[in-house]
Amino acid sequence: MKALRFLLTMVVAIMFVAGMSSCDKCDGENPRAKVINRGSAEVSVQIKTSNGNTENINNVMPNTSSDSRSYAKGLVTFTITLGKTELVETVQMDSCHEYDIVIDANNNISTVSRDLND
Repeated sequence: MKALRFLLTMVVAIMFVAGMSSCDKCDGENPRAKVINRGSAEVSVQIKTSNGNTENINNVMPNTSSDSRSYAKGLVTFTITLGKTELVETVQMDSCHEYDIVIDANNNISTVSRDLND
């Protein structure tokens, strides 16, 4: 009887752990973007969504990061302005993705899209 109870407890525990590990961390949330500025000039970003809405992340000073800004999923155009340099990128953004805009110490701009469920 004790062995059966122990076995049943183990089966339930394994099923619980397996069920918890398969859960997504993000549940259909809109994509979002943030700026990480390690450079020497302030950065501003305009985020234009396919439905015509615009979000702005303005005046991110050197050695700071912005808060994340969410926007509608779909085809998104990012206009990144660093001093007199402007970079325009158009990206398909899906739910549960974050777009990091990183300025390094040499004022080089790089971008990374991350799946929030990974």
